[in-house]
This record gives sequence, structure tokens and C-alpha cells, in this order.
Amino acid sequence: MLLLGIDTCGPSGSVALGRLSGGAVEILGQIELEGRSYSSTLVAAVRDLLGLGGIALGEVGAIVAVNGPGSFTGVRVGLSAVKGLAEAARIPVVSVSRLEVLAAKAGTSSAALDAHRHEVFLRLGGAVSGREVAGAQARELLAGAPELANLELAGLAAQPVRIAVCDPAAALLLSSAWPAAELVHTAAPIAADALSLGAPRVAAGEFVDLALLDGHYLRRSDAEIFGEPAAAPAHP
Repeated sequence: MLLLGIDTCGPSGSVALGRLSGGAVEILGQIELEGRSYSSTLVAAVRDLLGLGGIALGEVGAIVAVNGPGSFTGVRVGLSAVKGLAEAARIPVVSVSRLEVLAAKAGTSSAALDAHRHEVFLRLGGAVSGREVAGAQARELLAGAPELANLELAGLAAQPVRIAVCDPAAALLLSSAWPAAELVHTAAPIAADALSLGAPRVAAGEFVDLALLDGHYLRRSDAEIFGEPAAAPAHP
């Protein structure tokens, strides 16, 4: 089965093509997307990637879509393209979190990404007696210095032991708040990494309903935050 991976959540994006065989995926090719010009280059990149292998869109067996967290514009552009491609060719879709892709790439259960504004997008895996437990229920949240300093405020029972990071801002914030945690530095996740994570889910048929596929933002948009009406003054 041929798989198409799409990731437009980070400062740069990528599309990848892979072949699923026996639960593992062989990466056949990848194209990186410059900057945040996804809206003008994403569909063309998919076309070029398939064209390099002489593959028609209808031959793709599944799409693995990274649905956030990350740039609002990037997430929306990526998912809009995924829905358009999937509906046109009737291709099933698996969605994965960018934080989970990063954690899997680094071999950890926890990961953090720079969310700007002195905050991180944080994925926390399970841990018992200081040792991480594979497959434990994970939680993803937006966290700043107050949440990192006060575990109860963030709804956490304990600090994670090892955390995957791929950017300096997230590493700096975490090292300041949790000096005892081991930061596992790795390259930023790309579409090929998403294919590797999503391949077993494709094999298991864990597809999403396209009508319900939405961005995994963790933070409200500026329009939602700054567009809220001011509270009415209290009357004596």
C-alpha cells in the first residue's frame, strides 16, 4: 500500500511518499516546503512527489496527516488539502499529533515544541517511580512558566523524566523550569516521521471521519482571544 504523509504544522513543512509492507513503511521520497508558503505550494508538491514515481493519486492507499499543534495557518492549509485530496480520490486518512511524532522520533513518551509567547506545546507520557511506561495514557497541553512551576495548576502529578525537544526556545523554557528532566534533542519532525508513526494505524484501519477531522491547536486563535467582548461593568 502506498502512503502519503503531509505535515504543515511547523516553521517549514513537508510531504512524503512511502510504501507500507508488513506493518513497516519504506520512504520512497519527500519534498520540503519552504517557509509558510503552504497555500501556494502544498498541492503542487504532492503532485510533483507522485509524479516522480509515476503514481496517480488514486493509487495512494491512505494519507497520514499531522493535525497540529503548530501554526494556525499551516494546520488549516494542510488539513484543507488533506480533505480535498481524500474526498476526491476516496482515500482514508489517519491523523497524528506533531508532539507524538516528535516523541516517537526521539524514543521518548514526552515532547515539547515552541509555542511562542514564552509557552510550549507539551506532551506528557506516563511515568511510575520515575520510569516512563510505554503506552501509558498521554496528555497534551499548552504550558507557560506558571504551569511548569506549579504541577497542580497544569493538572500533573509529576514531572516527566525525559522530554524530546527540537528547538532552542522550548529547551530553554523547560531547562529553567525542570532542571532535573533530561532533554533529548532531536531534529524537527517531518512528514516521513509521521508516516513511520502512522503506518501501524493504517494497517489497523484506525481512520478518522473526514467530517470530524480538525486541527489539534491546543491554543485559541488571536481572533478568538482578542475578539472576545469586554466584560460589562458591574453595577452597584
